[in-house]
Amino acid sequence: MSSKHSEKNLPWVEKYRPTTLEEVYGQQDVVDTVKKFVHEGKLPHLLFYGPPGTGKTSTIIALAREIYGPNYRNMVLELNASDDRGIDVVRNQIKDFASTMQIFSKGFKLIILDEADAMTGPAQDSLRRTIEKYTKNTRFCILANYAHKIKPALLSRCTRFRFHPIPEQAIQERVKNVIIKENLKLNEEAEASLLKLSGGDMRRALNVLQACKAALETEDDEIDTKMIYECVGAPDPKDVETVLDSILKDDWTTAYKTLNTFKVIKGLALIDLISGFIEILNKFELKSRSRIEILKGLSDIEYGISKGGNDKIQSSAIIGVIKQAMENEA
Repeated sequence: MSSKHSEKNLPWVEKYRPTTLEEVYGQQDVVDTVKKFVHEGKLPHLLFYGPPGTGKTSTIIALAREIYGPNYRNMVLELNASDDRGIDVVRNQIKDFASTMQIFSKGFKLIILDEADAMTGPAQDSLRRTIEKYTKNTRFCILANYAHKIKPALLSRCTRFRFHPIPEQAIQERVKNVIIKENLKLNEEAEASLLKLSGGDMRRALNVLQACKAALETEDDEIDTKMIYECVGAPDPKDVETVLDSILKDDWTTAYKTLNTFKVIKGLALIDLISGFIEILNKFELKSRSRIEILKGLSDIEYGISKGGNDKIQSSAIIGVIKQAMENEA
């Protein structure tokens, strides 16, 4: 009863985490290569890097299950380097685990270092030496979002695999599977919005879906596009279109009032509006000069906002940049 109950309360990211390499979606090349290493018994030290939610942790845990079977946890040390990132961890925990041989096991142990790009410089230097010393009975898998934050000496000791954002089709397959298992109703438009907003991040897609289910009044209700946008916290495209339409067609005062009204009533952030405007304006047929003007102007405003610029001034600047570029277009 307790295991069923705990599984029911699990976040969907964990509940539907792949248990075998076959279940890892969207990273076929990486999975195929890693499988070859395992079957040939020649697993090198690995570096998995790429954006969040692309399957780095899922792949290495599925790989550990394939190598060691269900009791893989005895043979694997998993550390999150963003918590344990100092030199003491390398000197103590990692060395203790790496230096002890398993009497009844064949092969090697596995040490997984998640978010290793958060490790301090001295810890990375110490880790390099540890990797060399215990290669006979230990393999290291380093997971990072950015490979350039890992020291070159550490990079050269690992076989690198880049995890790219997961293609929409692969996320769609996984999402459809979850929809069936959770008895959800999702219309096509909402599904398309979910795939677009997930931006190649499987974790984000599942979290949004779970949040939408929690927001349903009854289990028979359908998840619509509005609910998806609300759960993500992204502005509704129709609202962005209305504001942009006002900037393009109305006088300056009316445009400013419209922008401000939507900001207050719908709780829209200027940064989100800028992204929405750029997405819509990219579909317009504009002269190269006008397009450059808009992109340069809006990027300066975005930088100003990130540095704590005044919201009213930046709102005026957005209207000014777009109106000026469109006047030149005419």
